[in-house]
Parts: sequence; structure tokens; C-alpha cells
Amino acid sequence: MSTTTNSTRTTMSAIGALIGTGVTATAAASAATMAVAAAGNAAGVSLDIGGAPIPVTGFGVLTAVFSLIGVVLATLLSRFARRPRRTFVRTTVVLTVLSLVPDVIVDAGPATKALLMLTHLVAAAIVIPAVARRLAA
Repeated sequence: MSTTTNSTRTTMSAIGALIGTGVTATAAASAATMAVAAAGNAAGVSLDIGGAPIPVTGFGVLTAVFSLIGVVLATLLSRFARRPRRTFVRTTVVLTVLSLVPDVIVDAGPATKALLMLTHLVAAAIVIPAVARRLAA
């Protein structure tokens, strides 16, 4: 029975570390995407989509929401996938590429589209490796 208890503690500890790392990476990615958006806007890139401006904080909020969804995905994969790290990386890279599609077709100028895509890539470059390191190979 102590083996089961130790195994459960180890699993809970690993999941706690995964979630902690994911939340930290989410905060970093949110700050980074807001910084990229603010820098782009300061450089003269419009943050308007379809005539409506995107607030800089909106970049951080959406980054946080989708990054936390990624952390939940990683937690589930750590429990149910045979190769959690590999599955997580492949899945999130595909999802990152798919997240660029709306940026390409949105009603905005080319510079705005490029800035939107850059923020997706910045967030992915921060969150995916950080979370993947916490998953079993």
C-alpha cells in the first residue's frame, strides 16, 4: 500500500510541477505578447481589425486563456498519453499553425496581420518548450 501512496504522491507532485510551470509560462507569454503588441503599435502598426482596435491587454488575456487550455491539455496527456511530451509538442505545434489562419484572413492591413502572427509565435515559443520539459518523454 505504501508503494501506491508513494506513486500517487509522485504523480501529484509531477502534475503540480507541470501546472506551476504552465502558469509561470502563461504569465511570461502574456506579458511578452502585450510587449510585442505595444512595441508594434508604437512603431506605427495598427491594432485595428475590421475598424475596431484591439487593446494591448487583449493580447495578454487571450494568450492567458489559450495557454491555460494548453496546460490543461498537457495535464491530460501526462495522465493518458503513452508519450506525453511528443504528443503535446506535435499537437501544440499543429494548433499554433492553425491559429495563424484567422490572422491571414482577418480584415486588417499586412503589418497588422504580421504582428498578430508574431504574437502567436512568441507565445508558443515560450509556453510549448516550458510545459514540454515537464512531461515524460
